[in-house]
Amino acid sequence: MRQPIFINRFYAYNPYSSRVRRFARRLPCCVLLIAACLCLGWADTWDGIRSAAADVDAISADFVQEKHLPILAGPLVSRGRLYYRRPDALRWEYTSPVQSVLLMRDGDARRFVRFDRGLVEDDGVRLQAMQLVMPEISGWLAGRFQDNPLFEAGLQGGKKIVLVPKDAGMGRFVQRIELWMSQQPGVLEAVLIFESEDAFTRVVFSNTMVNPALDDRIFREVQ
Repeated sequence: MRQPIFINRFYAYNPYSSRVRRFARRLPCCVLLIAACLCLGWADTWDGIRSAAADVDAISADFVQEKHLPILAGPLVSRGRLYYRRPDALRWEYTSPVQSVLLMRDGDARRFVRFDRGLVEDDGVRLQAMQLVMPEISGWLAGRFQDNPLFEAGLQGGKKIVLVPKDAGMGRFVQRIELWMSQQPGVLEAVLIFESEDAFTRVVFSNTMVNPALDDRIFREVQ
């Protein structure tokens, strides 16, 4: 599998900056857990994916994220945990090498970064590739791959969904997104975000739990 990356310069492209901000606020992340995907049989058709996704109300999972760039000798590796609850509550938390937390709920997104004085809310708007993807996660978890105004979705081989930007302008920054499904119905195995063929971010999920009991504080408090 090839793989993708954070796009700090996305906002430099003015025609899409406001759209992407709105896109990011509707979020959820992650990553992740596009539980809209399921075991080789369930992921053969769009109807099968939507049917499996209907049984997913919540998800928790660990993840490892690799950022690949041609100028790097090796990938930049981050680790963290994802929590999702239907319809749109999401917590995407990096635990290493630097802790940061992205909370999404009721259409609102807040990001906190660890400094010497603790976790501090980051009001800056630096949209990166993973943050571009996070708003899509709730739709993926609901099995809504074909309703997206920004991406064209295609099924490949009963295990992979490929999302390609509909607009050529956005395609300058995100070439495609690949969603790899697990054999466990409703669970995503990996997400790959391609900026180009040799610049990408890969997120691999593990220890995934479907429909765990999640305390509401997970989506409201950063500690």
